[in-house]
Amino acid sequence: MNSVSAKEVFDRVPIAPSALRATMSRFATGVIVLSVGGENIHGMTANAFSSVSLDPPTVLCCVSHSAVMHRAILAAGRFGVSVLGAEQQHLASYFADKKRPLGPEQFSGIDWKPGPATDSPLLQGATAWLECELTDSHDVGDHSIFIGTVVNAESSSREESLLFLDGRFHPFDASH
Repeated sequence: MNSVSAKEVFDRVPIAPSALRATMSRFATGVIVLSVGGENIHGMTANAFSSVSLDPPTVLCCVSHSAVMHRAILAAGRFGVSVLGAEQQHLASYFADKKRPLGPEQFSGIDWKPGPATDSPLLQGATAWLECELTDSHDVGDHSIFIGTVVNAESSSREESLLFLDGRFHPFDASH
């Protein structure tokens, strides 16, 4: 690997957002629904999510500054994560749709339960669930990286997960 000076980095022309999107579309990710309960109840599909540390148990998610979820997480100071199963593409699409109702109405007809630690909506049928207390956030470009300490975690016995690759959802069966 060649070292690059700071001046060389700043003199480069940044790549277009569309080029980064096209390149990153080749990276398969899991699909989650982030959620916040209480007064700011809200859900949002995301795939910018990762484990950070096992001790203490920590995860991160990235949320656009313009997203309703951004304000909801900051206001609540906690969030839930539902890791979607292979047959939950309809929920991924629904919670990604900016035209869906906001507030409690967006969960009408959705099978969910409030998380015992955060009161965040956790979607039934998911392969795993996490509840997190917001411990830090970092603004980077047009997004914030939210760091959450995991205060509750559960998983189902189901092995089929939902993946996102090339701009499409794909089922994945871990048992094969």
